[in-house]
Amino acid sequence: MPHRALVPYVLAVTLGLTAAATAHSAPRGEAKVTLAGKPIVVDYGRPSLKGRDMLGKAEVGQEWRMGADGATTLKTTVGLSFGTTQVPAGEYVLKARKTSDTDWVLLLERDGKPAAEVPLQASALETSVEVFTIDLAEEKGQGVFRMSWGNRALTTRFTAK
Repeated sequence: MPHRALVPYVLAVTLGLTAAATAHSAPRGEAKVTLAGKPIVVDYGRPSLKGRDMLGKAEVGQEWRMGADGATTLKTTVGLSFGTTQVPAGEYVLKARKTSDTDWVLLLERDGKPAAEVPLQASALETSVEVFTIDLAEEKGQGVFRMSWGNRALTTRFTAK
């Protein structure tokens, strides 16, 4: 039975390839907040800077998929308002686009089509953030979306409708 001799070899190669593939993927993160009694959740990849300045390197007009190893998604069971921009309940892919040397917008896509574009407030951080981080928080009845990486944070506020 020569094929039995191949089983340990095939198993070892498969496990080795699986370990190599997963060793390079970024961990996933999840940010959650509850507004109007409903959950709002962002799922995203968490790459590390490793000495790079990724937000600084981005070119004006360039879209960034925010995170690593898969789309960053927003799931909400309640409609959201980002200023005058209304976003119905549902699932969205989040991206960001640098619009000037200092300005960014948050892009929401639904079913592969643009759904909303929201200005982000940029600010400097006192301490560099090595691993890309998205936070959702509630402050005085409003939601706060904040992503931090390197020495920058990009923030917007929203309400639940």
